[in-house]
Amino acid sequence: MHVILGASGNTGHILAKTLLARGQKVRAVGRNATHLQPLAANGAEVFIADLTDAPALTRAFQQADSAYVMIPPNHTSNDYRALQDRTSDAIAAAVQNAGVQNVVSLSSFGADKSSGTGPVVGLHNLEQKLNQIASANVLHLRAGYFMENTLGQAAAIRMMDSAVGPVRPDLKLPMIDTHDIGAAAADALLRLDFQGKQTQELHGQRDLDYTEATSIIGKAIGKPNLGYIHAPDDQIRAAFVRMGMSDNMAGLILEMAAALNSGHMRALEPRTLRSTTPTPFETFVAQSFVPAYQQQVAA
Repeated sequence: MHVILGASGNTGHILAKTLLARGQKVRAVGRNATHLQPLAANGAEVFIADLTDAPALTRAFQQADSAYVMIPPNHTSNDYRALQDRTSDAIAAAVQNAGVQNVVSLSSFGADKSSGTGPVVGLHNLEQKLNQIASANVLHLRAGYFMENTLGQAAAIRMMDSAVGPVRPDLKLPMIDTHDIGAAAADALLRLDFQGKQTQELHGQRDLDYTEATSIIGKAIGKPNLGYIHAPDDQIRAAFVRMGMSDNMAGLILEMAAALNSGHMRALEPRTLRSTTPTPFETFVAQSFVPAYQQQVAA
């Protein structure tokens, strides 16, 4: 039995669908039964739980050979770091109490640092807590910069006719499609060839900077001269808050951007065949960004 936290999310639903297609038993854990129904229709057992509830997660992990664990994003939280730590406390306690032997965790490049990386600090803490469970084999997937992070540019392009962000325009980032993270997690749970405590970086198909990414987006949406503006933090914070993000979360995102710009947060492993995933940014833009932009224009 594989237990999947965040099973209706970007990575979790790909992971769960892949395991089910391979004839594996899956217990899909999430907060919303409706969102989990497509997996139930494919044979998953559904378990409703708040991921900060250690007793509920312990029940979810019962009889599990392996688990995929992650901390969901919450862009409206007024203290996201505290929420992350409550979630990682509950996950670690449940893994320990249920005796789960094999765990794959969703982490991030930069999780080697204990401070100064915004929300990635919460993933550092998750790694540390899981590493203290002597009986569990744990693989931390340190994923690159989510391609989905660029989706917020759809609104910026509609309003300003330009992409705008806090990251340096020339900073090369290992951009990855979250579908590829789910596929990598599924491969790890099917193989179960990790022992002790291990990390594996996932670098995406290739490194891209925001200048290149914006050019690809511009060509796809019929704006071949689209440019990228590296805006001051106060302007970015105000824009994030206008879009519905909490001031707390906006501050954490800006801290992460500063860590990326300075090199404090960076990939540590050289790119290899194992860390390179298949989906190019062009495919993500065609399949995900263009529809998001068209919705903005229609609205």
